[in-house]
Amino acid sequence: MPAPKPFHRLGPLIPNRFIPPKGEKKVYLPNFTLTLLRTPFAPPNYATFIVPLNTNKFDIKDYLYQLYGVEVISVRSYVKQAKVRHDKPGARLPKRNRWFRPRATKRMTIEMPASAPFVWPSPPEDLKPWDKEMHEKAAKERDSEQEARGPDAKRKGKGDGKTLREQAEELLSGKKAWRAGWVDWDVTGRARGEVGAQVDI
Repeated sequence: MPAPKPFHRLGPLIPNRFIPPKGEKKVYLPNFTLTLLRTPFAPPNYATFIVPLNTNKFDIKDYLYQLYGVEVISVRSYVKQAKVRHDKPGARLPKRNRWFRPRATKRMTIEMPASAPFVWPSPPEDLKPWDKEMHEKAAKERDSEQEARGPDAKRKGKGDGKTLREQAEELLSGKKAWRAGWVDWDVTGRARGEVGAQVDI
């Protein structure tokens, strides 16, 4: 029977000591994406990422240290489940009795040394180079088109025209005189005086 090995006493623990990873996992052509989230209410030595579901804590430690030289003290991760919805995305007529849950997302929050904090840069005040006004106008037009095609479109009426009540008030107040619509059109459906229209001589 072999003799037992001598017991080696462990040294004192040093709090917040960073041990760099070995970096044994070699990645030549990465096919994953790490998304850094803006967390204004978190301390400056914390950062949150959206990572693939198969990424573990050792991977993100190794990745940040070997590529960016960021020392990671601790990592906290959690999987956020998506909300259940009707049918799959992209379906023309979603079925109410068919349920679908989109893919979950995984988030990791890392803790960095207090001596090397990360602070987000302040957003630019002048957004003209990014055409913010054009994007806002496009968003308003898209919202108005969705409202016009919605179930309450007939009840609300068109936003660019006058409602029947406004037209009636103008006629009753005398601001506008009533005129029949068929007077300006001939039998062929064209406006009077238009090229090719029938005009009585």
